[in-house]
Amino acid sequence: MEFKRKMKSGGGMTSVWMKSGGEMMSVRVKRERERERVVEEEDEDDDDVSVKYGRFEPEDRRSRHCPYLDTINRSVLDFDFEKLCSISLSHINVYACLVCGKYFQGRGLKSHAYIHSVQFSHHVFLNLHTLKFYCLPDNYEIIDSSLEDITYVLKPTFTKQQITSLDKQAKLCRAYDGTTYLPGIVGLNNIKANDYANAILQALSNVPPLRNYFLEEENYRGIKRPPGDIMFLLVQRFGELMRKLWNLRNFKAHVSPHEMLQAVVLCSKKTFQITKQGDGVDFLSWFLNALNLALGGTKKRRTIVTDVFQGSMRIFTKKLPHPDLPAEEKEQLLLNEEYQETMVESTFMYLTLDLPTAPLYKDEKEQLIIPQVPLFSILAKFNGLAEKEYKTYKENFLKRFQLTKLPPYLIFCIKRFTKNNFFVEKNPTIVNFPITNVDLREYLSEEAQNMHKHTTYDLVANIVHDGKPNEGAYRIHVLHHGTGKWYELQDLQVTDILPQMITLSEAYIQIWKRREDDETNQQGA
Repeated sequence: MEFKRKMKSGGGMTSVWMKSGGEMMSVRVKRERERERVVEEEDEDDDDVSVKYGRFEPEDRRSRHCPYLDTINRSVLDFDFEKLCSISLSHINVYACLVCGKYFQGRGLKSHAYIHSVQFSHHVFLNLHTLKFYCLPDNYEIIDSSLEDITYVLKPTFTKQQITSLDKQAKLCRAYDGTTYLPGIVGLNNIKANDYANAILQALSNVPPLRNYFLEEENYRGIKRPPGDIMFLLVQRFGELMRKLWNLRNFKAHVSPHEMLQAVVLCSKKTFQITKQGDGVDFLSWFLNALNLALGGTKKRRTIVTDVFQGSMRIFTKKLPHPDLPAEEKEQLLLNEEYQETMVESTFMYLTLDLPTAPLYKDEKEQLIIPQVPLFSILAKFNGLAEKEYKTYKENFLKRFQLTKLPPYLIFCIKRFTKNNFFVEKNPTIVNFPITNVDLREYLSEEAQNMHKHTTYDLVANIVHDGKPNEGAYRIHVLHHGTGKWYELQDLQVTDILPQMITLSEAYIQIWKRREDDETNQQGA
């Protein structure tokens, strides 16, 4: 009994000691955290300290009479790049110096922004997350309506009325730097070798229903994704890029897709990069599918991507006997069930159009002639009758295709590149196509023809590849719906172009818009 009592009292002493030690530890942790809070000023630093402690203090009089507003230099402000501190490279609680345009972390004592304000006498800062303005080192919030244009450039917003009027607007906007631009017809910065992605992003930004969806963040903000899912970053960054491209109050007449491309590199696991030329069709295919999945798209659940671009077709497949077999054996095999034609229904996001093989040998006169082919000749692949042979490693198949559903926006990818074990070869054949009135009714099955009221399409975007297969450059022709005029965009360069010139280029990817009842023919055809 005595032994147990001693142990009990000893245990009590230990627990008391541990308790007091724990309190000492918790006090130390609290002090450390308080020190960190003052230095780092994390995202909660915008809360009024006086409110936390149950007291109310009037607003700092200096908030509405900051003497440093005239030091702001709007011409150096660029919010297109990653929101990282230029010193710590942290993305937590980053402030932009509105005098020199650089990014710094925190605003408390010893923080990078605080030190910068003291060293260089730069006093006005913007929190890139909360969109609040501060004066440092005095550390008070600045409240002034004249700063609203800066927050709007950082985070443009659109009302439903503004969105519906975008395609009716023909007026030029004037940027802060004095240049004029048409919203949507805006150059994209080529960071190193990302023109292939720029062309695709500019094409997609000129597809009105897709653009309108992403201009309103509310449309996709509530989509739930699994924990740790990084693919939704694509959706967020694409939305941000759309809003910047269509901003009517930009500071400059071009946009950098830096943050969008960082998301592409991350989400594609470096399949597509900023520093290495990529293939436009490969990128388009991956991007549309990744966007659809990130928005919660499945075989049963549709998204804005499938609503705009997805059509369907029937694929008829027939296995062929090996060509080296004797004729009698081939005939016998063709009677087997394995060699009978099968049919499957399949969806598509784009149609691949095959070019006829370019001539290998030319005489002196033909050297000046670039082979040409009409668009309808290569569209015949989808008439349900034309058969094409496809070879695999072991077997050969005959396939034919017939369209059963046409989407509101139809993408053509013209197959210019063929890859073999040694190199990639480019077919320079020019495709002759009209810019308007392409009727695809004859490529639909009979029952599909009865279901489709509208089957006529007009071109809205034409992506061109110039130069060698693995190098080369991309440019794009887009139709501005408000003016009815065509423009050529190549990275930062934006020029108007005559519609007749578009058909002379080596078209690679095209987006066509289905014409509805109330629409008349476009201008510039």
